[in-house]
Amino acid sequence: MTTVHVAASGPDAQLLAPNQIVPLLIGATVDEVERELVLQTLARCDGNRTRASRVLGLSVRTLRNKIRLYAASGIDVPACQD
Repeated sequence: MTTVHVAASGPDAQLLAPNQIVPLLIGATVDEVERELVLQTLARCDGNRTRASRVLGLSVRTLRNKIRLYAASGIDVPACQD
């Protein structure tokens, strides 16, 4: 399994240009990229699932289901703030 960390969350987050992001994604599965996007978005939204679902264009229910799958797989998920 490939771990893709595109950018750290928080005020010191380094923004990567598209030509820097694409090489990080090569070799990762779509599921891995989606999971990382969901987790990074949750972190940037301080665990607020309602806000993260809006940013991602998902329903809160879909986001919650994805989070449950990740947690069941032993993946750390930012704590819920809403």
